[in-house]
Amino acid sequence: MLAMNQPLQVVGYIASRKGDEERGAQIRMRPDDAEARMLVDGELVWVYGPRRQEIAPLVLDDTLPRGGVVVRDLVGVAVTELVKVRKPDFDRAENRRRYV
Repeated sequence: MLAMNQPLQVVGYIASRKGDEERGAQIRMRPDDAEARMLVDGELVWVYGPRRQEIAPLVLDDTLPRGGVVVRDLVGVAVTELVKVRKPDFDRAENRRRYV
């Protein structure tokens, strides 16, 4: 089983355009990579890139290589870079103020 916060490599980037049916932030990863991080399909996750962090919904995709992710419309992330994906912690008092 993989470590929960092991970095993942961006192996694909999808840039949507105005008028595209599916738009907005998204991250795709293998089910076993998600399970190691206790993440489920459709869950909102923090994506920590080299330049910024952003929340995106998770989509599970069996076709991706182990340790690889595909991102859509995430600013500050490029192909071949490493990202970390974590479950948001809305329960801690210090973090709760950030989301109100």
